[in-house]
Amino acid sequence: MAIKLYVGGLAYSVTDQQLNDFFATEGKVTSAVVIKDRDSGQSKGFGFVEMEDDQAGQNAIKSLDGKEFNGRSISVNQARPQEDRRPSHGGNNRSFNGDRNRRRY
Repeated sequence: MAIKLYVGGLAYSVTDQQLNDFFATEGKVTSAVVIKDRDSGQSKGFGFVEMEDDQAGQNAIKSLDGKEFNGRSISVNQARPQEDRRPSHGGNNRSFNGDRNRRRY
């Protein structure tokens, strides 16, 4: 079963391929992605690596957490499930709930 890892503390210059190659020493990597800012394309300094099996992922956590990669000490943990990011209907989210189109008296 595949395991997804969170990798924090990455240098902004790290590419997907470099991240893949770094983790490949611990087992088969099925994907490696450095997260980038949507507008600027600049790295956000973290990424995700998916390893083919749990054992390879656990080995990567033990071996690579705190290790130096491109001049920075990285943190490696098992990734948590992504939180639901849908906007709520409450609060001041005016563009979502239509408040800006209502008449003001």
